Amino acid sequence: MKKNSFLGYRRSNGSVGCRNYVAIIPVDDLSNAACEGVSSLVRDTLPLSHPYGRLQFGADLDLFFKTMIGTGANPNVAAAVVIGIEPNWTEKIVEGIAKTGKPVEGFSIERSGDFKTIERAARAAKSMVQTASELQREPADVSEIILSMKCGESDTTSGLASNPTVGRTTERLIAAGSTMLFGETSELTGGEQFVAERMKTPALKKKFMQIFDSYAKFIEDQGADLLGSQPTQGNIRGGLTTIEEKAMGNIQKIGRAKVDGVLYPAEAPNGKGLHFMDTSSAAAEAVTLFAAGGSIAHFFPTGQGNIIGNPIIPVIKLSANPITVSTMSEHIDVPVDKILTLEQTLDQAADSLMEMLLRTLSGRLTAAEAMRHREFVLTKLYRSA
Repeated sequence: MKKNSFLGYRRSNGSVGCRNYVAIIPVDDLSNAACEGVSSLVRDTLPLSHPYGRLQFGADLDLFFKTMIGTGANPNVAAAVVIGIEPNWTEKIVEGIAKTGKPVEGFSIERSGDFKTIERAARAAKSMVQTASELQREPADVSEIILSMKCGESDTTSGLASNPTVGRTTERLIAAGSTMLFGETSELTGGEQFVAERMKTPALKKKFMQIFDSYAKFIEDQGADLLGSQPTQGNIRGGLTTIEEKAMGNIQKIGRAKVDGVLYPAEAPNGKGLHFMDTSSAAAEAVTLFAAGGSIAHFFPTGQGNIIGNPIIPVIKLSANPITVSTMSEHIDVPVDKILTLEQTLDQAADSLMEMLLRTLSGRLTAAEAMRHREFVLTKLYRSA
């Protein structure tokens, strides 16, 4: 195969995935048990339990639907079964996923109960699993896919080595025609002006700053001030003393690339290149939003050792902290600690990360996947009614 090619699953709408899941998607918390029931009966199905979906309204409800539809529409999902307590919202998610052309069926529990719903949904899931099992991987190019990045449990080694490794790899992938997503709005605090200057147009710069300022105001309205502070204990233990220090390291993940787009949470990009997505800095929330936006794999540099995974997209973890690489080796896919001892160059580290990406896209399980880390966490904007 070509240098930037891999073996993936080509979907009917032309998108390419690296996994082949049949997702069982609950519309609401009340439907989690039915989804788990289907998954217990039908092998190779992926239930996505969550605590929300009832009495949400306004922008919070809109984001909920975008996230659930985007999750089912992700190219790593071959087919989906949607289960809800009532039919209207269930059908809304089914219709959104169906626009991709992939198989999807919805079932509502009202006037049926769990037993009948599970039976009907399990029969649909069985057929979907059998069809998905016959799909074959075929050659694809990295120019056809969306990837994402976020760091977690950052420390001084993150900004010095692991984040720059992602940045150098991002530069290569953008040059190869890939689409890349980054976010963590609040953890750009103190460095937002540098990201703003990377925007390709004045309109993008204005949109980005409006999103950042709105997020900062929301935090301030809660009586908190991130400037000059450091909100996480892991970062403090790792030697970072302010949010501004964290932001300077965080920005290294985009390398020297310019920004082609600014997205709202769970929004899919409408063009290639590098796109900023407004996300929480909480790891599981951000990765879930990126997956809903179409990312099929994720780069996750960590300093102190964040162990996150995701049920839909493989999370490739790298670390430059020699202590973490040694004591948490089962979680690290690409160690890059040799950069700090000058035994490895940044380009060599990027070579290793790129090689691991292509192997992962072709089917290799990441450490998080092998260890069953499937953190699926929805972003909630405010209280429900």
